[in-house]
Amino acid sequence: MDLTVPPGPGLPAGLVIPDGELEERFSRSPGPGGQSVNTTDTRVELIWDPAASAVLDEPQRARLTRRHEGPLVVVAHEHRSQHRNRTAARERLAARVRELLAPPPPPRRPTKPTRGSKERRLEAKRQRGRTKQLRGRVEE
Repeated sequence: MDLTVPPGPGLPAGLVIPDGELEERFSRSPGPGGQSVNTTDTRVELIWDPAASAVLDEPQRARLTRRHEGPLVVVAHEHRSQHRNRTAARERLAARVRELLAPPPPPRRPTKPTRGSKERRLEAKRQRGRTKQLRGRVEE
């Protein structure tokens, strides 16, 4: 079953990662109650290597590998249902691919010091000190 990544900003509609590029690993461990089916914990790892992918064009591959080095690994960790785990892992991987292929947010402008900034408070304190000194001289 090929993985379809939902379209998003900077992402072409209908990006499909073929099943041959995905590697799934399963592991099972008994829960605290022993070997019963109800407490068996199934872990599914879904691995995709964007650097070796044939579905991405060169700019997409460069952007994705610049933002994340190496293969993408997502883990679905759930009790009982291996099918649910596989579905959850595929959804997580699709969301991660979409997130990494989206263009980076625009740079933020530097902000001015806020009204309650430390510099402003210190300046006000210095000003009060000078005012007190001046008042003391006038009264003498």
